[in-house]
Amino acid sequence: MSTAQSPQPEEAAAPSGTAGPPDRTGDRTVPGPQDQPRTASAPDGPPAALAAAGPDRDAAPAPWPRRLLVGLVLGLLAWGAAALLSPEDGPARQLAAAGLCAAAAVAVQHLLAPDRTAEERIRRTESLLAETAATVRDGLRRHDDLHSDLVRHTEDVKQLVETRLAEPPRPADPPPAPARVRIEAVPDLATNFAEVLAPGPPILSTFVRLEMQRVIGYMTDLTTLTVECPGENHDWMLTLTRAAEDSICATSTSVDREFWNSEPASRYLHAQHEAIVEHGVPVRRLFLLESARELDDRLLRLCEEQEVLHIEVRVAVLPELPPHLLRGTTNDFIVYDETVSFEIDQDLRDVNVRTRLIARPDHVQDRMKRFRELWEAGMSLRELEVRVDDEEDGTWMVDRG
Repeated sequence: MSTAQSPQPEEAAAPSGTAGPPDRTGDRTVPGPQDQPRTASAPDGPPAALAAAGPDRDAAPAPWPRRLLVGLVLGLLAWGAAALLSPEDGPARQLAAAGLCAAAAVAVQHLLAPDRTAEERIRRTESLLAETAATVRDGLRRHDDLHSDLVRHTEDVKQLVETRLAEPPRPADPPPAPARVRIEAVPDLATNFAEVLAPGPPILSTFVRLEMQRVIGYMTDLTTLTVECPGENHDWMLTLTRAAEDSICATSTSVDREFWNSEPASRYLHAQHEAIVEHGVPVRRLFLLESARELDDRLLRLCEEQEVLHIEVRVAVLPELPPHLLRGTTNDFIVYDETVSFEIDQDLRDVNVRTRLIARPDHVQDRMKRFRELWEAGMSLRELEVRVDDEEDGTWMVDRG
């Protein structure tokens, strides 16, 4: 019976330390996020795992020879016991009984033996779960870092936009005039634009997109200090009037005479009156006539109406000007703050076909020089009243054409 107490191969190998993991469940250490000794002793994870797995594979076949040996011994003992106790049964039955005892011993050892494969799978699963948890924690930490970086970047961009949009300080001489064009509306504009782009009628989003493309196109053209659009742009004229801070100098030809009876003209005159009264911006308008026949009560009433709005008005009859003043442009133009020229071009039928904004210094200076020369040669309102009366009486004969 001494063979039943034979030493277990895996139990004998266990104290060697590195041959393989311990078989007892109590000796297993469940790997986890806080299991630092394993990484400290073996910084290279995959080689250590392979080294630990190697002995297990080599020791796996060892239990079966031991089990067969135990079964054989028990079978021989059973055969001997059967031969002594029942000699009349014969060798065949004794051999069958011994075989059954041996098979039973092997089966019992197999059933009672610990499942080393299952334990290894459990260890590997635990290790995989620990690595997955560490990866998830690392991903969450990176996500938090990325979110913090995005928040800081957003704040930096917001501060940069506010700094760039802030109005630059004006020179000490002359004293700075009170600014009327503010940027407080920029956040509201962005908010309204975002609200329009929210889910809604597709045509509204398309309209906003097209309008933004048009405006951005104009802003891009302004980098060259020149921008134009087809037709007569009243919105530019009104916006520039509200933005003016120093002066407004305008000419008006017979082409736009009908304009003064329109609704845009009413808004235009109202904006100029606000610029004069509220912001102290002087407004001068010079009417250019192609013939003395246009000196009538209708023109006089128009000039008186604008003088009531505190607009300085003068009238010049082109054929009566000195010869050196006849050379030069006679198109409608408005110069704002002596820096931007708003001009309207006509075709051969005297139809307004194009509006241009020009901020080139040389061009604007030429326009201001032309305006000053014509302004000095023009008639004031009082002179105009006398001239109209003389024209009606037939005592003033200059333009016979």
